[in-house]
Amino acid sequence: MTKSSKRISNILALLVLFATLAIYTPHTKAYEYWDRKVSQFDSLPVYPEDIVFLGNSITDGGHFNELFEMPNIKNRGISSDVINGVAKRLTQVTKGHPAKIFLLIGINDVAQNVSAPKLIKKYEDLVDSIISQSPETKLYLQSVMPVNHSFKRYKTLYGKDKVIIDFNKGIKEIAEKKGVTYIDLWPMLADSEGRLKRAYTNDGLHLSGAGYKAWTKGIDKYVRE
Repeated sequence: MTKSSKRISNILALLVLFATLAIYTPHTKAYEYWDRKVSQFDSLPVYPEDIVFLGNSITDGGHFNELFEMPNIKNRGISSDVINGVAKRLTQVTKGHPAKIFLLIGINDVAQNVSAPKLIKKYEDLVDSIISQSPETKLYLQSVMPVNHSFKRYKTLYGKDKVIIDFNKGIKEIAEKKGVTYIDLWPMLADSEGRLKRAYTNDGLHLSGAGYKAWTKGIDKYVRE
């Protein structure tokens, strides 16, 4: 092998390595975080008087017991989580038979190119599991929140607005079919063009302090009823 061809071979090997890291490193970090949180939740029991917020990073970032000034609220959100991830760790919550569960999940599944019909099926299976495992728990299904593409941050969500809308329609239908409460978060968070209000986010997806205030104010009656 000539020096030139060896150099080209080395460059190609580096490119393959960088491509591999680009594909797997975020996933690995997300899984490691998920695993750490799940292992922590294993030692933090849920009780019948508790109100549990269950979901992904949007839930993970909320200090709900302080926002609502209610010490019996527990946060079981994990950044980057998906519907199947919540299903895998569901018994950590349901075995405690909490008074209420506020579920918010699905936007990361949308980002992974899951179609609306498949999202709805997976979501319904999750809801069925919650109901069967803890039938006395009052369940609140929250719509996937609006996003704002003007921040140009989450390209995997570009062009997915119709999927989000169709998915939310499916969530509402599931709530009606199962006899649980559906909460449409868009009136609380969306601007006149159906985007997440710029005042409520700094990246187009996750909520700022003002965003959490708007969200918790909008669902306050459900938390306290």
